[in-house]
Amino acid sequence: MNLNSGQKLEIRNAKPAEFVSIGKLMASVYSQLEGFPKASEQPDYYKMLLNVGTLTEKENTELIVAISNKGKMVGAVVYFSDMKNYGSGGTVTKIKNASGFRLLAVDFQERGKEIGKRLCKACIDRAKGKNQKELYIHSTESIKVAWGMYERLGFTRCEAIDFIQGELPVFGFKLSI
Repeated sequence: MNLNSGQKLEIRNAKPAEFVSIGKLMASVYSQLEGFPKASEQPDYYKMLLNVGTLTEKENTELIVAISNKGKMVGAVVYFSDMKNYGSGGTVTKIKNASGFRLLAVDFQERGKEIGKRLCKACIDRAKGKNQKELYIHSTESIKVAWGMYERLGFTRCEAIDFIQGELPVFGFKLSI
């Protein structure tokens, strides 16, 4: 797919040698979000981001990366084909016949180039390939700009899976497949 900058984008599963760089990208992106807790406020969350590659040790979990044609890592997301490994708060981990994704991050310098959308579509395609009935995600007010993208992709708010992380409200979304 051509991006606004004329670059092509490769979406694929991350290689173990890329896990550390992906973790640093995710921690950097989340730490720059206005209103999102900082590392000093939620050190365990940032430790999880920095070690995001370890999530792939759980079955049915993939770390998906977006690479520009110049070889630059520009985004990543974690896809779960079994919600039991989703790892968030709330009740979503008990949902059967469903997939989910978390920790979508796009390099701030690369925003507006449909990278997040491409990563979301990769997760949707994986869920369809597994014959899942639904795809679940969570977001916060800090990333409300992405909510419009989720809605354009067909996601609807799913209040039943909302939860509080520390003092941070986290909002659920669902896509029926």
